[in-house]
Amino acid sequence: MTHDELKIWLEEKTDLYNQKSFIETDPISVPHMFSKPEDIEIAGLLTATIAWGNRKSIITSAKRLMERMDMAPFGFIMNHSSADLKKLDGFVHRTFNSFDAATMMQMLQNIIHKHGSLKNVFCETIQNGGNAMDSIEFFRTEMLHTEHENRFEKHISSPAKGSAAKRLNMYLRWMVRKDNNGVDFGLWNDCFPMSKLMIPLDIHSGRVARNLGLLDRNQNDAKAVRKVTEKLREFDPDDPIKYDFAIFGSGIFENLA
Repeated sequence: MTHDELKIWLEEKTDLYNQKSFIETDPISVPHMFSKPEDIEIAGLLTATIAWGNRKSIITSAKRLMERMDMAPFGFIMNHSSADLKKLDGFVHRTFNSFDAATMMQMLQNIIHKHGSLKNVFCETIQNGGNAMDSIEFFRTEMLHTEHENRFEKHISSPAKGSAAKRLNMYLRWMVRKDNNGVDFGLWNDCFPMSKLMIPLDIHSGRVARNLGLLDRNQNDAKAVRKVTEKLREFDPDDPIKYDFAIFGSGIFENLA
């Protein structure tokens, strides 16, 4: 495809998949269960953290985690006691177990006490001239100040170590992107410009990006994320990650990958 043809394709596929009908079968359906911004933020982060593998399984596990938090994720984070954490016993999704969940609850409580909100954590680096990858790395650093076992660290990706940080870039898309379609929440749009977002890239979206000529790198790593994002900015510099709907949707629903 020529540059112009690719832009038309990306716009058409984005319009096709950036619809409320997309929500039901996607992990973003879990934070959509809530109406309070602070609950949406927490539910979104926890869902993104366990977003490995089959989407149906991810949704099932994330809903189960919300139920163990009494369907009040922010309140549970901020007010839990040691006894409350026992409600997490037995929870597991792939390699993320109840001990990891309890550790993350304490980490989140600590950084929200320190910064006031999750929004403030992710926006701080942006306000100082950083990008999404810088924001993710700062979040990771702040989280890991809380005492934890080394094995937990795999659950929060590090762009500084070369990770594509797919799940956290996806989470940032959910929280930052704002349009009239009702899929993404746009809660942080006032402090985190959409132009600063980066593509959530994994093995499937990486294949689609290569098939479309958006990526000439074999690895799906931080450098690949930057390359694809820069290409997408050529088509819409203000909202480049809206095309995640086109890349992800065509890979999942049309087997383009």
